[in-house]
Amino acid sequence: MTAPLTIGMISSYGGLTQRDWLWSQTPHPCGRWGKIQILAPAQNPDYLLLYNFHDFPTEPTPIPLGQRWRRSVRAQRQAQVERNAQVRDRLAQLPKERIISLVREPPFPEKERDRRTAYAQAQHYCGYVSGPDDWAPTPEPMPAIWYYNRGFRELDSLGPPEKTERCCWITSGINRTQCHRDRLAFLKLLRDTETPFDLYGRGLPAWAQGRGELVNKANALGPYYYNLAIENYADNDWYVSEKLWDALLGWCLPIYHGGSAADRLLPPGSFLRLPSLDAAGAAYLREVTSTLDAWHEAQEAIAEARQIILHQLNLVHWLSEFVNA
Repeated sequence: MTAPLTIGMISSYGGLTQRDWLWSQTPHPCGRWGKIQILAPAQNPDYLLLYNFHDFPTEPTPIPLGQRWRRSVRAQRQAQVERNAQVRDRLAQLPKERIISLVREPPFPEKERDRRTAYAQAQHYCGYVSGPDDWAPTPEPMPAIWYYNRGFRELDSLGPPEKTERCCWITSGINRTQCHRDRLAFLKLLRDTETPFDLYGRGLPAWAQGRGELVNKANALGPYYYNLAIENYADNDWYVSEKLWDALLGWCLPIYHGGSAADRLLPPGSFLRLPSLDAAGAAYLREVTSTLDAWHEAQEAIAEARQIILHQLNLVHWLSEFVNA
């Protein structure tokens, strides 16, 4: 049996160092798909994925004259020098055409300068650089990952789980950008108008009446017919995130607020469009969730969408296709 081609990974997400990252998104054991195997910390991989990585080597920060005596400042500068060396060594292991940069954060207008800088830096080291915005060298929707933690084969064969609850929303209390603040304002409106839904997530304000943070989204999405899925960013033709994939993998009918990418990627009828983050949107949510009619009508479209997510949009499948090409 031919050994698979390994794909290592570095990321600016601090928690993504596990060897089995993404293994639950493949139909075969140990992260294999076709002739590849994803091994995030592999030291001598055949390919390297830069997954939302922006910590490229830069000139060490100069130490101000008045602080050169401070041990902590010198230590910080030395740590930066060492990080730069480690990144350079990792990127120098492979030819440029075998290094892939995929950016997955929302393209907030407030972050445009940093985003453009990171893309320019990535092009020095990577043969393929993409992101979900028009600033990217290759603009395209992000390949799908999900946090509905069930094995690939189980998800592939899973029919609708037992549904007992009406509608949920999984979000956070982050308010760093205007898009975040608009979403929180809509949440406040829903609570003020007593729109019925169950709320989960981290960092939510007390008035939001949240039910707490989730370890596994499957535990909340599985029992619900409808899921309110509001993207962090909804104003371009590329950005779509796991908020949509998670809901569909749980056989929820998403009530979605996001950009147009979802319409190109998924079949008609597999999700509903929330018209706006205002009183009209709240009224629409109440109307749809007042009955189960929309969920029942969407079953065939949801089933088709789930297969597209698992077999076509899947990040590991995307990597396999990249290597084959």
